[in-house]
Amino acid sequence: MRIVFFGTPQFAVPSLERLLLHPDFEVMAVVTQPDKRRGRGKQVTPSPVKRVATEADCLVLQPARIKRSPEVIEQLRAIAADAFVVVAYGQILSQAILEIPRLGCVNAHGSLLPAYRGAAPIQWSLYHGETETGVTTMLMDAGMDTGPMLLKAAVPIGLLDTALDLAKTLSSLSAELLVDTLNQLNQGAVTPTPQPDAQATYAPLIQKADYTLNWSKSAIALHNQIRGFYPNCTTQFRGEALKITATLPLGEFDKTQWPESLAGLAQITPELTSAAIATHAKPGEIVSLLKAYGPVVATADGLLLLSEVKPSGKRSQSGADFANGSRLQVGDLLGEAAS
Repeated sequence: MRIVFFGTPQFAVPSLERLLLHPDFEVMAVVTQPDKRRGRGKQVTPSPVKRVATEADCLVLQPARIKRSPEVIEQLRAIAADAFVVVAYGQILSQAILEIPRLGCVNAHGSLLPAYRGAAPIQWSLYHGETETGVTTMLMDAGMDTGPMLLKAAVPIGLLDTALDLAKTLSSLSAELLVDTLNQLNQGAVTPTPQPDAQATYAPLIQKADYTLNWSKSAIALHNQIRGFYPNCTTQFRGEALKITATLPLGEFDKTQWPESLAGLAQITPELTSAAIATHAKPGEIVSLLKAYGPVVATADGLLLLSEVKPSGKRSQSGADFANGSRLQVGDLLGEAAS
């Protein structure tokens, strides 16, 4: 099969690499976002997908706005591809582009559609405390992740999984599922299934405000926000920003829903000997300092252990090192009230 691959970030790399190596496919061209200035030095840097494509001597196309690039559209038509494969490309394809390939445009989306349509399905599935997610391949249409579904593959979500962990898992899963999808589509062995729109949920672009921690939420809600928007969730401490990058909820949430053993939780909980420890604590107040683990913070419902943090201008450190280095005391406050 003659393939044109559309993708930009690291998430799309395993899919491109899998197609490049597979004997059933010939990647005729790779379409990716233009090079951008990245990092502290603001050096012009190619996308992860472009680096792989260049090493493989693929034709690389980088239109600033593909819908308004008639020359690129004509190049795509001239390739006479069997299918376009789209994985986290970052631009919307026009109907004229969608109609070019013989078998259509196949997208791999990081959720079990119709749940979490949109730009950030991995992050929002964690934020909402889902215990399962996966990848759905679909034939693209003019809508946002609304096309008919082809194949699905599901994976469990662990209590301590972050967006980075889950992205790695789903990117590998996407690569395998795309191979099966393309072969079955070419053989006429898969029937596109319309999405039940009434069951759709959405995963919009993440906004800066989504990173701010509100200690008046429950411990499990804060934990899910921190791992979902990893590594960017921030609170205030002593007038400066403090990123919280890893936590463990100690509240009475439903632990039976999580498939893995919570050995760490079993070890820590007995050290919090009194349920009254947080009875009169304010949300955001440090109520305990566990020597081997770090500070424990009161929330509106349950306690949250801070197992990894990143103070402003410093490297990430364990909660225990943070407690020692900052000379934390029980009664110290996190959040706007503390700034």
